[in-house]
Amino acid sequence: MPEGHTIHRLARRHARLLGGQHVSADSPQGRFEDGASLLDGRVLGATDAWGKHLFHRYDDLWLHVHLGLYGKFRDGTLPAPAARGALRLRLVGGGHWLELRGPTACEVLTDAERKLVLARLGPDPLRRRPDAEAFVARVLRSRAPVATLLMDQSVVAGVGNVYRAEVLFRQRLDPLRPGRHHDAAVLHALWDDLVVLLRAGVRAGRIVTTMPDDRERPSGRPRRVDAHYVYGRAELPCRICGMPVQDTQIAARRLFWCPVCQA
Repeated sequence: MPEGHTIHRLARRHARLLGGQHVSADSPQGRFEDGASLLDGRVLGATDAWGKHLFHRYDDLWLHVHLGLYGKFRDGTLPAPAARGALRLRLVGGGHWLELRGPTACEVLTDAERKLVLARLGPDPLRRRPDAEAFVARVLRSRAPVATLLMDQSVVAGVGNVYRAEVLFRQRLDPLRPGRHHDAAVLHALWDDLVVLLRAGVRAGRIVTTMPDDRERPSGRPRRVDAHYVYGRAELPCRICGMPVQDTQIAARRLFWCPVCQA
């Protein structure tokens, strides 16, 4: 599933391609026909992202998209390719086209309905004024493991499985330790590291969490094999202590951690 940095990059890209343009909208597969008709001919006034949720503003209406596990956007310059397969939404304007396939959510919302979506979400580290205190307070109230809380979008929005594993390792935190058993200062440091990592992901378009000295090849552009400390590295030696990285299921996703560095 795309994590928060990907959705923020999409919001910026869509604003560059279609912002300020009258947009034609249709749903070739038919599943979003009513929603597309509401947007057709309107001007894309702004785009926004909160966690894993993408928004387009068209006058007093919002297009809301959550990609989920299988959703994907494509774009290009006109002429647009022929519509094929399960194409949920196609937007055309300003010399460019966008295609959306397979999202978990694709709907048109009023301002009030959008506010209801946002009210269910925790603070997003990529927002201009992120609310670190709200994150810390929610974790300190919970008996759930911190690894579970990081995947709860009502606690912190935009963090997925990769960022979860990597930030817990970077902060040397036991993923199974209950949230309420942490000091506030530790959680503020965790939050600050999430801000650093997610912003780096927006800039680079990929998730790289390792420091150069911890990579097999310290110089040059980080290779995929060097990008992460623990994620996807089960049974491989920890980059810091050499012990095999462990994995288990928690919050319905596969978690990776070092049993020594994160003891």
